[in-house]
Amino acid sequence: MFKIIDLPYAADALEPVISAKTLSFHHGKHLQAYVDNLNKLLPGSGFEGMTLEEIVVSSAVMPGSTGHPAIFNNAGQILNHNLYFTQFRPSVIPDQIGDPVTPDLIGGPLLTQIETQWGSFDAFKADFEAKGTGLFGSGWVWLAGAPNGTLTITQEPGAGNPLTSGLTPILTFDVWEHAYYLDYQNRRASHLSALWQILNWAEIKHRYQG
Repeated sequence: MFKIIDLPYAADALEPVISAKTLSFHHGKHLQAYVDNLNKLLPGSGFEGMTLEEIVVSSAVMPGSTGHPAIFNNAGQILNHNLYFTQFRPSVIPDQIGDPVTPDLIGGPLLTQIETQWGSFDAFKADFEAKGTGLFGSGWVWLAGAPNGTLTITQEPGAGNPLTSGLTPILTFDVWEHAYYLDYQNRRASHLSALWQILNWAEIKHRYQG
């Protein structure tokens, strides 16, 4: 049986980028529903005892395979949300925007690879935000790493995760409306632009470097 993850910060710790009300609904209701649904679907499915990552890869609908859409959708959303919520850190000043995002805040092999492929961190940010804003409907935009260390930005509809393409998920922005509508209404681009200010780069670099 899977359980909902505990948040590594207080409910109001991400304000004003993500409000306590949005976090309460997003984590406490949406994520909880995916956990409950998956636990109901697992008995007798053949996926019992697997990790979330194993379930997502094994249940995905791939060319030549019908997959297991209901299990994939709920397991994928749990995994995606776990990666999403644990990539944030509290705002430094609760009633103000957090630290400015500068390359020296990131550093290391991840920044080197970003600058190698995109030319600059700002160019990468612009590309990532454009991919997130441009994804039609609901889904996720990911920075993912290949086994050789190269990076790619993927647009994943629904519960999609780059794991199903053999890539390692490193950073993600949730573009389902429930992630931002209470705070930003239909201004998805404004929400995505603000998220950089609460990212926990130590966690993100760890995902890339293993």
